[in-house]
Amino acid sequence: MSDASQQSSADNSSANIKLHQHWGWLGLSFLVLVLDRWTKYVVVSELAYGDRIQVLPFFAWVRWHNPGAAFSFLADAGGWQRWFFIVLGVGFCIYILREMRRLRPGEKMLACVYALILGGALGNLWGRMVNGYVVDFILVHYQDYIFPAFNVADSALFCGVGLWIVLIFREYRAEE
Repeated sequence: MSDASQQSSADNSSANIKLHQHWGWLGLSFLVLVLDRWTKYVVVSELAYGDRIQVLPFFAWVRWHNPGAAFSFLADAGGWQRWFFIVLGVGFCIYILREMRRLRPGEKMLACVYALILGGALGNLWGRMVNGYVVDFILVHYQDYIFPAFNVADSALFCGVGLWIVLIFREYRAEE
């Protein structure tokens, strides 16, 4: 076998190993997506828009639609924001997939970060593409102080970004 064919074979083998090591993390992204889609289906099936079911003094189930981003950012922008957030979401998902592919085998926590963020981004992207809005249904509040409603996808995004910040901080401290 020539050196060129051996190198090509080694490159293909390395690419297959890299792809294989990420299937589990892509499975986590898929699990987040499925859980998000299922919970939103249940909410839409069981609650009318605007309904609120108080569960605990600080927690309620609701059905609210958010055409904007986090904290209803750009929710009243007139409709163009739907396409903006779709393009942004698709681009971001492609970026995350590219970064996942570049991970080294020992970077399991960063792979988990990317998987959570990807699953959350896909969950909200789906709603924007199909409905033009995201269904939010978890409401945390204290008396009249209401935290913006959120969903499973938002939770996965929050956890992924939070874990990412912890990893960045740990890396910074290790370099000092």
